[in-house]
Amino acid sequence: MSSPRKGTSRPELHSPKEPVEPQTPVQGTQQASSGDTPSTQHEDTCLILGTFRRAFSQTSKQASGRAHSSFLFRSFRRAVDDSPAADQCQATAVPGAGQGPEVPPTVADGVSQQRSTRVVPEEPEPEAGQSVADLIAERQLLAAFKQLQHLETRLVAENVSRTFEQNPTDFARRAMDVCLHYDVLATEIAAIVRETLGPDGVDAASLAEVAHVVRAEEEAHPMPAADGDFLRTPRRWRQHWEQAVRRSAQERVQQAGAKEPPEAAEGAAGLARPLAELGSLVRSDLQKVKEEVQPAYEAAGFPAWETYLRAFHDAVAQRLQELARDARGCEELYILLDWAANVYRSPNFLGSPDLTLSTEPLPPLLAPEVWAGLESDYTSFLESKIASCFDGILQLEQSSWAAAKPPDVLQGRYHTQLSIDVHMLVAEHVKAAGAISAELEATTLRICGRALGLFLRRFEKAFLESEAVSEPHLGANINACEELRTSLLARFPRALAELEKPLVATICVFQKHLLQALQRDVQETLQEVHRYVIREYLTQALRPHERFRGIDRVTGSERMGQDAQAIGNTFQSLGSEATWLGHAIPCVADILGETYKDNIQQHLETLIRNYPDIRQDHVLAILALRRLGRRRNQRLLQHAQDLLRAAATAGGSRTSGGHVLFEEIEVPTSVDMLITCI
Repeated sequence: MSSPRKGTSRPELHSPKEPVEPQTPVQGTQQASSGDTPSTQHEDTCLILGTFRRAFSQTSKQASGRAHSSFLFRSFRRAVDDSPAADQCQATAVPGAGQGPEVPPTVADGVSQQRSTRVVPEEPEPEAGQSVADLIAERQLLAAFKQLQHLETRLVAENVSRTFEQNPTDFARRAMDVCLHYDVLATEIAAIVRETLGPDGVDAASLAEVAHVVRAEEEAHPMPAADGDFLRTPRRWRQHWEQAVRRSAQERVQQAGAKEPPEAAEGAAGLARPLAELGSLVRSDLQKVKEEVQPAYEAAGFPAWETYLRAFHDAVAQRLQELARDARGCEELYILLDWAANVYRSPNFLGSPDLTLSTEPLPPLLAPEVWAGLESDYTSFLESKIASCFDGILQLEQSSWAAAKPPDVLQGRYHTQLSIDVHMLVAEHVKAAGAISAELEATTLRICGRALGLFLRRFEKAFLESEAVSEPHLGANINACEELRTSLLARFPRALAELEKPLVATICVFQKHLLQALQRDVQETLQEVHRYVIREYLTQALRPHERFRGIDRVTGSERMGQDAQAIGNTFQSLGSEATWLGHAIPCVADILGETYKDNIQQHLETLIRNYPDIRQDHVLAILALRRLGRRRNQRLLQHAQDLLRAAATAGGSRTSGGHVLFEEIEVPTSVDMLITCI
C-alpha cells in the first residue's frame, strides 16, 4: 500500500484575533480530489452547502431583530440557490434555515466569493504543532479531528458565555471554518476509501486512521445537542464511510467488461467475457479486502468485511441487471442465469474455501420479477432450440436410410442411434436447467416431452414413407422406442408420463409392419417348400420301374390321391397360400386310375390348363404309366401337342401367374416311353 501523501497544503484555521486575508482554493484539497468522480464532487458540495446552512441558521438566531440581518440573509440565499448543486443538497440543510432570521453580510460575501472555486475554510492558528490542514494532508486524521474537536469545544464554550453577543458574524465565520474542516476531513475519508482498492492501494496506517477517526467522531457526537447547537450535531461519518465504500464498489464493478465495445464479440462469447471479467475483479477485490483491508480496520475495532461484501453484492446486482437487459438468445440467457445461480454463489467463488461470500443472507442478485422474466425468455428460446435438435436427429436418420446402411447389431439386437441421441438431448438440457433451479428443470422436462411427442409422429411417418422399410430397420426402431419407454420414462416418471401413449402407439405401428413383412417372407418360404414337396413327389412318380397293370394301377391311383390330400392338409395347416399346387398330383392320379379311357383326354386337358409349363416328355411319362393302345397314345399325344402350342402362343407359363412346377422336373427317357412314342 502507498504511504500517506506529504507536502500538501490544507486550509489554515486562523486565530480569531488576526484579520482574515482572502485565500485561494486549498491546494491540498484540490490535489486529493483531482481524481474525484462527479458523484464525489457533488457530495463534497453538499457537505459544504450543508455547513453553510447550519452556520447561517445558528448565527441568524443569535442576530434576530437586527436591522441589517434581512439584507445579509438575502445575499446568502442568492449565493447558495444559484449553485448547480443547491437544489440537490436540501437534505443536508438544517430545517427552517430558509425561514429563519438573516446572517451577517460578511458571511454572505464569503459565500458569494467561493461560488467559482472549492470552499476555503479559514483556520485559526493552532496552539502548538501542525495545523489541521497539514494533519489532514499527511492523513493524520485522528490528530486533525482532535484539534477540530478542541476548537469546537472552545467555540461552543465562548458562544455559551455570550462572547459573540455583540459580534455574531465572527461566531458564524469561526463556526463555518470548523464545519468546513470537518467536511474536508470527511472528504479525505472518502478519498482513502476510493484509493483503497486502486492499483497503488492505501497503507494500513491510513485505514486504521479512518477507523479511529470515525469511532472518535461517534463518541464526540453521540446524538444531537439538546439546545440544537449545530456544531455538536453528529457528522454520521460511519454512514459517509459506508457510502464511500458503495461508490468505490460500483466504480470498480462498472469497469468490468468496459475495455472493449459490446460489438467486439457477439452471442454467448460476448456476454461470457464481461461476466468473466466481473467475477475476476470481484474475486480479487474481495480477497484484498479480506487479506489486507479488513485486518487494518479490525485492529481498530471497525468491521469492514460485511460492509464491503454487501457493497460489492449490490454493485454486482446492478451490473447484472444491466447485462440482463441486453441478453439475447438461449445461450446468453443461460450463461447469465448460470453465472448468477452457480458461479457467483459457488463456495469457491473467492478462490478459497476459507473465504465465503456471506456471513448473513444476502438479497438475491436479480429481483424475483427479473429472474422470472429471464427464465421465461430462456424457455421460449429453449423450445425452438430443442425442436431444432429433434429436426437434426430426424435428418440424420433419413441420411442413414438414404444410404441404405443396415442398422448395427449389439448383443444380438438391431440397434440405431435414435435412442442414444434422444437420451443425450433430454439429459443435457434437463441437467443444465436443474443447475439453475428446480422450477426451470421441471419446465424443461415438459418442453422435452412435448417436443419428443411431436417428433415420434414425424419420425414414424417419414420412416414408413421411405424406401428403408425392412425387417432390420423395423426391429431397430422398435428397440429404440422400447428403450425410450423403459429407461427415459423410468427416469422421469411424472414429467414424461404423457409420452407413454405415443411411444406405445409408435411401437405397435412398427410391430404391425414388421409382422406383415415377416409373414410375407414366411409365406414365400412356405410356398417354396410346398412346391418342392410336390415337385419331388411327381419326379419320383414319373420314374416307375414298370407299368402299372390292373389292380396295381387302381391301387396306385388311390394311393397318389391320398398322398395329395395329406400333403395339401399339412401345408394348409401351416398357412400356405399356394392352392395352385393342389391339382398336380390328383390329375396324374386320375389319368392313372381312370377306367374309362375316353375320359383320359379330359384329365390331360385339365393338367395342361393348370400347369402350362408342362412339356411333351412329361405327357409321355404320364401316359407311360399305364397300357394304352398305339392309336390312343398317338391321339392323346397329338391333342396334348395342340394344347401345348396354344399355351405357348398365349404366353406359356406367364398365363398361370408365373407358377413353375413341371419345368423343373427332369424326366429320363425309358424303353416304355419310347414304346409309347412309337
